[in-house]
Amino acid sequence: MRARGSQRPSERSGRRAGPRAVSGSCAGVLVASILAVPRPAAAQSCGVPLTSTCINDDNLWPHAGPTRFMTIGGAETTARGELGFGLYSTYLSRPIVLETNGGGAPATDYAIDDQINASFLFAYGVSDRLELDAIAPVTLSQTGSGVSPLSGSSTGVQTSGVRDFRFGFAYALLPRRRVDTNAYEHDLPRPSMFGVTARLELSAPTGSTDSFGSSGYAVWSPSVAADFRRGGIFAGTEVGLRLQKTEELQGDRIGSQAFLGVGVGYDILPHELLSVAAEGYALPTFAEQHTITAPADTIGIVSTPNGKYIAPAEWMLSVRSAPLFGGDLQIQAGGGGSIPFSSESPITNPRFRFALSVRRGIL
Repeated sequence: MRARGSQRPSERSGRRAGPRAVSGSCAGVLVASILAVPRPAAAQSCGVPLTSTCINDDNLWPHAGPTRFMTIGGAETTARGELGFGLYSTYLSRPIVLETNGGGAPATDYAIDDQINASFLFAYGVSDRLELDAIAPVTLSQTGSGVSPLSGSSTGVQTSGVRDFRFGFAYALLPRRRVDTNAYEHDLPRPSMFGVTARLELSAPTGSTDSFGSSGYAVWSPSVAADFRRGGIFAGTEVGLRLQKTEELQGDRIGSQAFLGVGVGYDILPHELLSVAAEGYALPTFAEQHTITAPADTIGIVSTPNGKYIAPAEWMLSVRSAPLFGGDLQIQAGGGGSIPFSSESPITNPRFRFALSVRRGIL
């Protein structure tokens, strides 16, 4: 997002009295928080190997820092010496579904039925290109049976809990010129149409491993985001990886994945007062899926590769406005659902999702 104000770009660095001291203190707290995160270690208890609960059921990982989309990262970074923060909340329905045999007849159980999550986003601009990020996700409320239909337990999932903390950095490979969108266009240089930013995030195993709030291990997530703007039209894309240990739940296996996201939008009103966007993302999973059987000559169950692969995917439509603080405060709301690449919805793919984002990012 490009900030709005009454100053020209050359004057923006001096528009606030003494911001560096405050921002520096905030940066110190941010760095201290990052250093306090436990180092990646072996997974906590994840249950029986074939009924692992070390699967992060919410695969939408919002980035800190400015962006025009709900599901993919932006190509801009927070300005040098400034602190950006935000709250990203999301409701998702039935991301993990179990197929069981209740009394010999097929039955469906919802390991996670309804879930409301919130991510607290922090971004600090080390320079005009380098940004430090920290994301603290939590589950505010959820319902579901967990793996009790498989384990025979009577307890479901925890109603709330901490999820995996993420931190990392973003670096603008091709930075877009920072402009004042509230000034007259003839007073300003034309902003560049393209922007490219690289990110590296690490997800630390701080979440609950018995309620699908954690991957159980550290997850490395490098990505590159690019966007294009011309007139009122804007478009963006992000490609990346999530490198993680493979976990299995009833034959469904989540391991290392690719991330592919794309979005397009249009500014209906000038100065970013009202925009609409359509976007989607997919997570092709490298782990081969399995089929669970219980042979008569074998004690227990057997998990056998079946040659299938999954790609959890979602689409979303959203509206966005940046009406306050010279455009530094942006509010965005959206909703969408799964993209049916196959007849069976893959694990971690919700039926539908609604999201609300409020960000304060100084550019």
